[in-house]
This record gives sequence, C-alpha cells and structure tokens, in this order.
Amino acid sequence: MNRRVVIELTSMPRLPRHVKLRFDKQRNRWIILAPERVLVPDEIALEVVKRCTGKASVAAVVEDLAASFDAPREEIESDVTRLLQDLADKGFVVT
Repeated sequence: MNRRVVIELTSMPRLPRHVKLRFDKQRNRWIILAPERVLVPDEIALEVVKRCTGKASVAAVVEDLAASFDAPREEIESDVTRLLQDLADKGFVVT
C-alpha cells in the first residue's frame, strides 16, 4: 500500500525518475511527461515545477517566487503548497 506524500514547508519536492519536464517543440510548450500521461502546466505551475529539484524546500521555493515576482509570500505559499500537493497526489512530485 502506497503512503500519501504530504507536502509541507520543509518538504524537498522533486520529480520522480519516471517523470520528465521537457520542452515540446511541436506544441511550442513545456510539458510534464510520465508513463502514459502528459501534463501541460500553465506559466505559474511551470515556474514552480522548475524549482522542484530536491535541493530546495517548499519554503525556499516560496521565498524565491515571492522575490522573483514581487508577490505576497502568504498567497504564494498557499498556492504553491496546494499545487505541489495535487501533483504529489497524482504521482508527479515526490519528496
């Protein structure tokens, strides 16, 4: 039985080995590839996923995004945590 990955501020999110972030030249878009699945992230989700290297915590990702986009940290924290939890629930992100 698989245990649910819970995304917290201390989590170090990354894409699992079987999931790849790739630029699709035919579609001229970034896509997230997994076996028998493809996600097309919007611009905001792409910025979050690009930072999921396993080397930065969710808190560090939030801080980086807040600084990069001059946006309120609290709002970004909520959105990033929710997005990463959804991706983790679908198997696109692990910690």
